[in-house]
Amino acid sequence: MKGQPILKRLTFALNGIGLAFRREPSLRFHILAAFAVVLVLLLTQASAIWWAIGAVTVGLVIMAELCNAAIETLADHLHPQQHPEIGAVKDIAAGAVLIASIAAVFVAVAFILQ
Repeated sequence: MKGQPILKRLTFALNGIGLAFRREPSLRFHILAAFAVVLVLLLTQASAIWWAIGAVTVGLVIMAELCNAAIETLADHLHPQQHPEIGAVKDIAAGAVLIASIAAVFVAVAFILQ
């Protein structure tokens, strides 16, 4: 991929997001949640700082979900059989998504309590 024009690299990235969206129900759920965040911010006329915090938080969760999907896809391809270490890799990646999601819940609670 090195040396490719920026538009071609952007196409690769968008294709990856599209693949993950089609393959991963969890990513679709998190994207739906992101739309809910935007709706709440619009309805409450939130300040710019809350928009920024929301964008970073949503981006973190979506990024974690995409990384998890990439790791799972690669692990399944390299070692399709059940293996404890492959299971550990997948569990750790899923843990990253969980941590990002918990952080998002804390942000939501802070927004509600402000």
